[in-house]
Amino acid sequence: MAGALIKLDEQIVTSAVASVSLGSTNWSTAYDVYMIKVSAVVPVTANQPLYQRFLVSGSPDTTANYDRAYKLLRTDTTFSNYSATNQTQLHTVVANASNTATFSLNFIQYLFNFNTSEYSFTTIESSGWYASTTNALHGAQGGAVLTVSQACNGVQYYFNSGNIAQGNFTLFALKK
Repeated sequence: MAGALIKLDEQIVTSAVASVSLGSTNWSTAYDVYMIKVSAVVPVTANQPLYQRFLVSGSPDTTANYDRAYKLLRTDTTFSNYSATNQTQLHTVVANASNTATFSLNFIQYLFNFNTSEYSFTTIESSGWYASTTNALHGAQGGAVLTVSQACNGVQYYFNSGNIAQGNFTLFALKK
Protein backbone atom coordinates (compact mmCIF):
# COMPACT_ATOMS: atom_id res chain seq x y z
CA MET A 1 0.00 0.00 0.00
CA ALA A 2 3.07 2.24 0.08
CA GLY A 3 2.66 5.23 -2.20
CA ALA A 4 -1.14 4.93 -2.32
CA LEU A 5 -1.62 8.55 -1.21
CA ILE A 6 -0.40 11.35 -3.45
CA LYS A 7 -0.28 14.76 -1.76
CA LEU A 8 -1.94 17.38 -3.98
CA ASP A 9 -2.32 20.35 -1.64
CA GLU A 10 -1.56 21.39 1.92
CA GLN A 11 -2.47 24.47 3.94
CA ILE A 12 -0.97 24.97 7.40
CA VAL A 13 -2.65 27.79 9.28
CA THR A 14 -0.57 29.45 12.00
CA SER A 15 -2.28 32.84 12.10
CA ALA A 16 -5.92 33.79 11.59
CA VAL A 17 -7.48 33.33 8.14
CA ALA A 18 -11.13 33.58 7.07
CA SER A 19 -11.15 30.27 5.17
CA VAL A 20 -8.98 27.49 3.79
CA SER A 21 -9.40 26.07 0.28
CA LEU A 22 -7.88 22.80 -0.91
CA GLY A 23 -7.71 21.72 -4.53
CA SER A 24 -8.69 24.31 -7.10
CA THR A 25 -5.35 25.09 -8.81
CA ASN A 26 -3.72 22.00 -7.21
CA TRP A 27 -6.47 19.63 -8.33
CA SER A 28 -5.79 16.63 -10.56
CA THR A 29 -8.55 14.90 -12.52
CA ALA A 30 -6.38 11.79 -12.89
CA TYR A 31 -7.92 10.22 -9.76
CA ASP A 32 -11.33 8.90 -8.75
CA VAL A 33 -11.13 9.23 -4.95
CA TYR A 34 -9.53 11.89 -2.73
CA MET A 35 -8.79 11.97 0.98
CA ILE A 36 -8.55 15.04 3.18
CA LYS A 37 -6.81 14.94 6.55
CA VAL A 38 -7.60 17.84 8.85
CA SER A 39 -6.02 18.16 12.29
CA ALA A 40 -5.53 20.61 15.15
CA VAL A 41 -8.18 23.06 13.88
CA VAL A 42 -9.05 25.86 16.30
CA PRO A 43 -11.28 28.90 15.73
CA VAL A 44 -10.49 32.43 16.89
CA THR A 45 -14.00 32.62 18.39
CA ALA A 46 -15.08 29.79 20.73
CA ASN A 47 -18.11 27.54 20.25
CA GLN A 48 -18.23 27.68 16.44
CA PRO A 49 -19.16 24.98 13.92
CA LEU A 50 -16.71 24.34 11.07
CA TYR A 51 -18.46 24.48 7.70
CA GLN A 52 -17.50 23.27 4.26
CA ARG A 53 -18.45 23.93 0.65
CA PHE A 54 -17.35 22.17 -2.53
CA LEU A 55 -15.42 24.18 -5.11
CA VAL A 56 -16.62 24.46 -8.69
CA SER A 57 -14.02 25.97 -11.03
CA GLY A 58 -12.19 27.17 -7.91
CA SER A 59 -15.18 28.98 -6.33
CA PRO A 60 -17.39 27.73 -3.48
CA ASP A 61 -20.80 26.43 -4.53
CA THR A 62 -23.16 28.45 -2.31
CA THR A 63 -26.44 27.01 -3.62
CA ALA A 64 -28.93 25.41 -1.21
CA ASN A 65 -28.22 21.91 -2.55
CA TYR A 66 -26.19 20.25 0.23
CA ASP A 67 -27.72 17.29 2.10
CA ARG A 68 -26.06 15.56 5.08
CA ALA A 69 -26.56 12.83 7.69
CA TYR A 70 -24.36 11.97 10.68
CA LYS A 71 -24.32 9.69 13.70
CA LEU A 72 -22.91 11.57 16.69
CA LEU A 73 -21.20 9.66 19.51
CA ARG A 74 -20.77 11.59 22.75
CA THR A 75 -19.02 11.16 26.09
CA ASP A 76 -21.64 13.19 28.00
CA THR A 77 -24.83 11.40 26.91
CA THR A 78 -26.21 8.91 24.40
CA PHE A 79 -25.69 9.08 20.65
CA SER A 80 -27.67 11.39 18.37
CA ASN A 81 -28.62 11.46 14.71
CA TYR A 82 -28.27 14.63 12.65
CA SER A 83 -29.52 15.31 9.15
CA ALA A 84 -30.43 18.26 6.97
CA THR A 85 -31.38 18.86 3.36
CA ASN A 86 -31.15 21.83 1.01
CA GLN A 87 -28.45 23.61 3.01
CA THR A 88 -26.01 26.23 1.68
CA GLN A 89 -23.06 24.54 3.41
CA LEU A 90 -22.07 21.33 5.22
CA HIS A 91 -21.06 20.81 8.84
CA THR A 92 -17.74 19.00 8.77
CA VAL A 93 -18.12 17.87 12.35
CA VAL A 94 -21.15 18.08 14.56
CA ALA A 95 -19.27 19.48 17.57
CA ASN A 96 -18.72 23.21 17.93
CA ALA A 97 -15.04 23.99 18.31
CA SER A 98 -13.28 25.30 21.39
CA ASN A 99 -10.85 28.14 20.84
CA THR A 100 -7.98 26.46 22.69
CA ALA A 101 -5.39 24.24 21.01
CA THR A 102 -5.92 21.59 23.71
CA PHE A 103 -9.39 20.83 22.29
CA SER A 104 -9.03 20.98 18.51
CA LEU A 105 -11.13 19.48 15.70
CA ASN A 106 -9.79 16.54 13.70
CA PHE A 107 -11.22 14.52 10.82
CA ILE A 108 -10.61 12.33 7.80
CA GLN A 109 -12.81 12.92 4.79
CA TYR A 110 -13.16 11.12 1.44
CA LEU A 111 -14.40 12.80 -1.75
CA PHE A 112 -16.16 10.90 -4.54
CA ASN A 113 -17.50 11.80 -8.04
CA PHE A 114 -15.69 15.14 -8.04
CA ASN A 115 -14.49 14.78 -11.63
CA THR A 116 -17.80 13.75 -13.14
CA SER A 117 -21.05 15.48 -14.04
CA GLU A 118 -22.78 13.46 -11.32
CA TYR A 119 -23.56 14.40 -7.71
CA SER A 120 -20.33 14.90 -5.71
CA PHE A 121 -20.39 13.34 -2.27
CA THR A 122 -18.23 12.85 0.80
CA THR A 123 -17.87 10.63 3.83
CA ILE A 124 -16.36 11.89 7.08
CA GLU A 125 -15.07 10.58 10.39
CA SER A 126 -14.45 13.30 12.96
CA SER A 127 -13.67 14.04 16.57
CA GLY A 128 -13.76 17.27 18.50
CA TRP A 129 -14.27 18.78 21.90
CA TYR A 130 -17.76 20.23 22.22
CA ALA A 131 -17.10 23.65 23.70
CA SER A 132 -20.54 24.84 24.75
CA THR A 133 -21.97 23.87 28.12
CA THR A 134 -21.20 20.14 28.25
CA ASN A 135 -17.44 20.07 27.64
CA ALA A 136 -17.52 16.60 26.11
CA LEU A 137 -15.73 14.71 23.39
CA HIS A 138 -17.85 14.22 20.26
CA GLY A 139 -17.13 11.83 17.41
CA ALA A 140 -19.18 11.77 14.22
CA GLN A 141 -19.50 9.39 11.30
CA GLY A 142 -21.52 10.33 8.26
CA GLY A 143 -21.77 11.65 4.77
CA ALA A 144 -23.04 14.42 2.57
CA VAL A 145 -23.88 15.16 -1.04
CA LEU A 146 -24.11 18.19 -3.30
CA THR A 147 -27.24 17.49 -5.36
CA VAL A 148 -26.07 19.26 -8.52
CA SER A 149 -24.76 17.40 -11.58
CA GLN A 150 -21.42 19.16 -12.00
CA ALA A 151 -17.70 18.54 -11.63
CA CYS A 152 -16.06 19.88 -8.47
CA ASN A 153 -12.37 20.61 -7.93
CA GLY A 154 -11.81 21.05 -4.23
CA VAL A 155 -13.26 22.14 -0.91
CA GLN A 156 -13.39 25.23 1.29
CA TYR A 157 -13.50 25.25 5.12
CA TYR A 158 -14.57 28.15 7.33
CA PHE A 159 -16.08 28.81 10.75
CA ASN A 160 -19.60 30.10 11.23
CA SER A 161 -18.26 33.20 12.94
CA GLY A 162 -14.70 34.41 13.16
CA ASN A 163 -11.53 33.11 11.56
CA ILE A 164 -9.55 29.89 11.63
CA ALA A 165 -6.79 30.47 14.21
CA GLN A 166 -4.79 27.33 13.41
CA GLY A 167 -4.99 23.98 11.69
CA ASN A 168 -3.42 21.55 9.24
CA PHE A 169 -5.36 20.78 6.04
CA THR A 170 -4.01 18.23 3.54
CA LEU A 171 -5.56 16.95 0.30
CA PHE A 172 -4.45 13.58 -1.08
CA ALA A 173 -5.41 11.65 -4.19
CA LEU A 174 -5.80 7.89 -3.83
CA LYS A 175 -3.72 6.05 -6.38
CA LYS A 176 -5.74 3.79 -8.68
